[in-house]
Amino acid sequence: MCITKCSRCIAFTLYPLVLLSIVCNIVLFFPGGNAKYAKAGHITEEVKYMGGFIGGGLLVLVPALYINLTGQQGCCGNRFGMFLSILLAAVGVAGALYSFIVALLGVGNGPLCKHGEGWTTPFKKSNWNYLSDVKSWRQCTEPKNVVMFNTGLLITLMATSCVQMLLCAIQMINGFFGCLCGTSNNKEVFKEA
Repeated sequence: MCITKCSRCIAFTLYPLVLLSIVCNIVLFFPGGNAKYAKAGHITEEVKYMGGFIGGGLLVLVPALYINLTGQQGCCGNRFGMFLSILLAAVGVAGALYSFIVALLGVGNGPLCKHGEGWTTPFKKSNWNYLSDVKSWRQCTEPKNVVMFNTGLLITLMATSCVQMLLCAIQMINGFFGCLCGTSNNKEVFKEA
């Protein structure tokens, strides 16, 4: 397979993942589908770090756009372009890693919710045990079903960021071969070697 075709395939796969990351992060600001919690500041701290918007979103979108442009320059493109795609793919890996870590911390600490008379993160010191104890989720009285809401979206962000890291790492390897390939427009370049 031509190196640039692989680049374009990676870029087109990254686009929906970027959109999914951004949407998940935005939706996390509205637990229970209500904006009143965001206005009152009753949002989980990890959501405010915007890992899905900044990390899995913008920091992966920029490399995806460039990787797509690299893929449109013909087979192998040029060496500098492929080298630049390696650097930008590394930025994509870093962004996806940031998104993954923030989501992991969010799942580990649990959601901010009304517990008794005040707002707290009741599962922060549970060592992840709350995930298997569905009955304990009732400790959060407001927003309704916030544990399931946060956990589902944050796990989606974790899975998305893993795929983004994998694709960007593949592009780094692909870009390395593109640097070796040079500026050939011959699609049979590997058959001759």
